Parts: sequence; C-alpha cells; structure tokens
Amino acid sequence: MHKIIERVEYSNRLKDVKEKNVIKIITGIRRCGKSVLLSQFQDYLKQNGASIDQIVSLNFEELKTKN
Repeated sequence: MHKIIERVEYSNRLKDVKEKNVIKIITGIRRCGKSVLLSQFQDYLKQNGASIDQIVSLNFEELKTKN
C-alpha cells in the first residue's frame, strides 16, 4: 500500500489562486502525485462550501475509445 504524502506547498498555492479567474495547470513527471493533489484539493473545496455540482473531474485514462 502506498503512503499518500500531502504536498502542503502545492496545496497552499492552489488555495491562494482558487478565486482568481485564470486557468490553473498542474504539470509534473508521471506518478508524481498530480491526481492525488487534485483529489485533495477537491476535498478541500467540498469542506469549504463547494457543492459536488461545482466540481468537474475527468480521468482520461478511464475513457474508452471506439474504433
């Protein structure tokens, strides 16, 4: 089982710009925790008044393509 490390610095950066009307882009090498960071940020948003309807999450790895 993997231990989830909270990336406090990156979480704080997201929290600082969440009200700014700009596109936020999370980049990094494979398996560095980008998806986990976004999942933790979604939890933060829900705990701070955001409804589930306000959060859109797409996992392109799970989308199936039709030939």
